[in-house]
Amino acid sequence: MKENLTRKLVKAALVAAIYAALTMVLAPISYGPVQFRLSEVLVLLAFVDPFYIVGLTVGCLLANILGGLGPMDIVFGTLATFLSVSAISLTAKYIKSKTVSLIISSIWPTIFNGVIIGWMLNYVIGAPLILTMLQVGIGEFVVVTVIGVPVFKFIENKYKGRIALQ
Repeated sequence: MKENLTRKLVKAALVAAIYAALTMVLAPISYGPVQFRLSEVLVLLAFVDPFYIVGLTVGCLLANILGGLGPMDIVFGTLATFLSVSAISLTAKYIKSKTVSLIISSIWPTIFNGVIIGWMLNYVIGAPLILTMLQVGIGEFVVVTVIGVPVFKFIENKYKGRIALQ
């Protein structure tokens, strides 16, 4: 049991590090009103195991501390990710059809980040509220749903039974 917890903590730490590093390396497209935070593809890990919620939230927190827009981004950016990955995990748990729940799960980051980050960017830098919400939401939709879901399905089909993300 202790070994299992240790393995999960290490995996969560790795996910946090990868999320933060990928966000920072791609900083020009990771922050601001028009953003394609490619690290957000990782939020679908919460679909596999709720324990990834910790790693994803910490990774977002680190990315926002290191390169975000200050305290508002640290608080509200991290909150948006936490709500997104929590909703993804709950959707995976309660909707029985795996394909339907994966697609619905992929929409949560679009909604939470679009609204919360759009509002935060309006407040912090004066970006137009509705336009910014749409821009952030579209970026999330492209990264998580358009790119992330097919990548998730590809990995799941290619390595079925040979690797365990849990």
